[in-house]
Amino acid sequence: QVQVVESGGGLVQAGGSLRLSCAASGRIFSIDYMGWYRQAPGKQRELVAVVRSGERTNYADSVKGRFTISRDNAKNTVYLQMNSLKPEDTAVYYCAVYLENNKDYWGQGTQVTVSS
Repeated sequence: QVQVVESGGGLVQAGGSLRLSCAASGRIFSIDYMGWYRQAPGKQRELVAVVRSGERTNYADSVKGRFTISRDNAKNTVYLQMNSLKPEDTAVYYCAVYLENNKDYWGQGTQVTVSS
């Protein structure tokens, strides 16, 4: 079994910054990619950013230039540095870990609230 635990959410004013962390543990053989998704009230879950093997990254257009995803392979950890936060970034942020055996595991989510 694989456990995924997020941390770092909270309340911040518009223009502020937060850093989310996500650590995967358990029976991990090989991680293909790790990513962050978010779900705002009344909306569908959406991709925020992913980092693949070889450090290739992809970002949602709405966060490009403001968010940075990074990965520590030795620690099976992924980070999301969020700068210049906007009220529309308010959501529950979920971490996802995709293994090379095509299985994926998700965290419980961490709330990010940006006040105007």
